[in-house]
Amino acid sequence: QARLVESGGGLVQAGDSLRLSCAASNLIFSSYSMGWFRQNPGKEREFVGFISWNGGTSFADSAKGRFSISRDNDKNTVDLQMNALKPEDTAVYYCAAKYFRGSQNPDEYDYWGQGTQVTVSS
Repeated sequence: QARLVESGGGLVQAGDSLRLSCAASNLIFSSYSMGWFRQNPGKEREFVGFISWNGGTSFADSAKGRFSISRDNDKNTVDLQMNALKPEDTAVYYCAAKYFRGSQNPDEYDYWGQGTQVTVSS
């Protein structure tokens, strides 16, 4: 069974940067697109961005210009770099893996991590 483990969450102030990492195991990482989603209590899981198996990226409008995603296929890791953080970025952030093409739809992802909390204070 594939396993995804996120790390790097924490409490930061508005305007700060934070880098989340996701380590994958038990899957052919290079064949998977890796997505980042976030969720707050009582709300639906929200697309943040993904990096496709071939390195292309896509971001939600709320993340464009502030967030970036990179992957290391040798280390089976994917990182979400978040800059200029805002209080509305506060959420539990999840990484997810989808075979081949990326998607903004969380229902299309095959594997999920347990999530890491990001809290941005004003």
